[in-house]
Amino acid sequence: MNKKICIVYTHHKLGDLIWQLPYIKAISIHHNKKIDLIVRKKTQAKNILKDLNHINKIFYNNFRKGFFYWVDVIKIMKIYFQNKYEYVYILDKVNKPAIAAKFLGIKNIIGPGIGNQKRWLTINNFLTDNDWKNTYSEQSQKLLKINSIKLDNPYPEIEIDTSEFENSNLDLLLKGKKIAFGVDSFEEYKIWYEEYFVELANLLFEKKLFDYIYLICGPDKSYIAEKIINLSQKKFFINCSQKDLTGVILALKNSDFFVGNNSGPLNLAAALNIKSFGLIANDPINELKYSKIKILRPDDLSDNHRLREREGMKKLTPKKVFEDIVKNL
Repeated sequence: MNKKICIVYTHHKLGDLIWQLPYIKAISIHHNKKIDLIVRKKTQAKNILKDLNHINKIFYNNFRKGFFYWVDVIKIMKIYFQNKYEYVYILDKVNKPAIAAKFLGIKNIIGPGIGNQKRWLTINNFLTDNDWKNTYSEQSQKLLKINSIKLDNPYPEIEIDTSEFENSNLDLLLKGKKIAFGVDSFEEYKIWYEEYFVELANLLFEKKLFDYIYLICGPDKSYIAEKIINLSQKKFFINCSQKDLTGVILALKNSDFFVGNNSGPLNLAAALNIKSFGLIANDPINELKYSKIKILRPDDLSDNHRLREREGMKKLTPKKVFEDIVKNL
């Protein structure tokens, strides 16, 4: 049977999409078919998921509100219609992809069914309102379970061939041992202090654990990388803040290990099977339960702790981070 399957995920963060990869793969295995994916352009999925064998096509949609809400519904309908899907899976509670599928008469529309979304689904296996208090991973795990879809591995994994990225990033291909620091985050309160990264670098350098450090951050947070370099005055930092995602991926793949804030690059590094240390002082650590990330945290951090003030990151000292890294290498 030549059934076609589409999976929709509307969150805009790279890390959030990475969390969903095990569930996307499980759906593909369940149907024994490659799947198509509709996500936000901001996730840059076409770069990070290009070599995953279970994904066929990737489409971008804006998932906007207001007047553009229905513009985006029509765009989704066009994708559905052109590809003649028999199954549409929605991995979060938004209505838009379900409405588009229902208007086109798609037989199998599956989603968590939280709130109004259940009106537009055709498969009535719903999560409860209490389930929406769980982590994104736990929500998707339950969605698969109530739809009899087996999950073999809940940990995100990505394979990316970086050979095509090298010519445009020759400045990253240095001889010697490299590591990476992820120095920014979407939320300010998750960002470790610049002087702490400098102190950690000095401790690791004394231990001869690297020759160069890639500083990973977005162009909008380039001031963080620049401050670290200025505070240090050492020549071992490589500022990657102006690199696009292909350059970041290449830097990560060339790193012996990654140390960074709770962010997309941390999740990406772990999914690429790079030994990854997450600096967590202001977030619930249960959010990283289904991850290969080694969590570095203050001794007094409780599992459900969330403090939306950057000051809390001071509880995680460079000495503590250094000792935990050395212990786990």
